[in-house]
Amino acid sequence: MNVNRRGPRLALVAAALFGLSAPAAKLLAGTVDPWLLAGLLYLGSGIGLGLYRLARRFMGHVGSDALLRRQDLPWLGGAIVAGGIIGPVLLMYGLAAGTAVQSSLLLNLEGVFTALLAWSFFRESFDARIAIGMTAIAGGAAVLSWTPAEPLALNGSVLLVTGACLAWAIDNNLTRRVSGGDPVQIAALKGITAGSINVLVAVVQEAPWPAFSAILASSPSVSWAPLGRERTSRPPPSWGRSQAPWRSMSR
Repeated sequence: MNVNRRGPRLALVAAALFGLSAPAAKLLAGTVDPWLLAGLLYLGSGIGLGLYRLARRFMGHVGSDALLRRQDLPWLGGAIVAGGIIGPVLLMYGLAAGTAVQSSLLLNLEGVFTALLAWSFFRESFDARIAIGMTAIAGGAAVLSWTPAEPLALNGSVLLVTGACLAWAIDNNLTRRVSGGDPVQIAALKGITAGSINVLVAVVQEAPWPAFSAILASSPSVSWAPLGRERTSRPPPSWGRSQAPWRSMSR
């Protein structure tokens, strides 16, 4: 399948999966420690994708993506911190304080922040259509965020979800700088590394553990979303080093 066509299709699938993840996580966000919940969901995703990659290799399906290189590690490390550790925790706190519907709609801000960072720091092209789309998304977020009874007319959960979107936008742009690597491998590394760190933080804080069945019931929708995000971040082979980084605007 042509890369230019495959990317948007996977982006739509990833967006659908991630859209389901917020309502699913909301079922546990009020009863499970946010650090622990974020860690378990990402750790489960990383382990699942790692097993999937091993199964593909065992069946002889070897990907054509280049191997990760040493110069990729700083970009990948920054992406893990921003998008794997900080972003999920902020979202879990936001879900615990707000509604799943509001949080799911606010997650569209990730695309706005991704575009702004790509344009500001990586010289990504920017035209009127992108500006109009970003304005519409930002306007919708403002309507969702407006709470006259709150200080500064902003709900606390809105600020947390917005912070998560900014963290994932940083993740998007940093991951886009990774020149090689199987998208499944990258997503698995992110999930296992970031998930382990957040679970460790929760353990240090002596957070109570939820029932395994509850976590298992809520995790399938997020297990495959990172794969779509990584795959849609890959540039066509014809792109040169001078191209500014870009990323799918879906999570």
